Amino acid sequence: MQFTVGLKLKGKADHVVLDAQDALAAALKVKSEFPEAVIMYVRPQNRRGDTRHPSHAFAEDVVRGESPAEPG
Repeated sequence: MQFTVGLKLKGKADHVVLDAQDALAAALKVKSEFPEAVIMYVRPQNRRGDTRHPSHAFAEDVVRGESPAEPG
């Protein structure tokens, strides 16, 4: 099941979507990646609302803002 996790990191609010067994597991995955983040909410993904306000996928390169390596 996909969950949306709202968090505050370095004074900025954001949210990510990730697959997890339940809401607690989703929150713990985010907290393990970003120990300094404050988890504000966890909810099941709402397709209609999340389409209007797209979030980030939960992947190291997307959430941390790193760009993938250039081929070649």
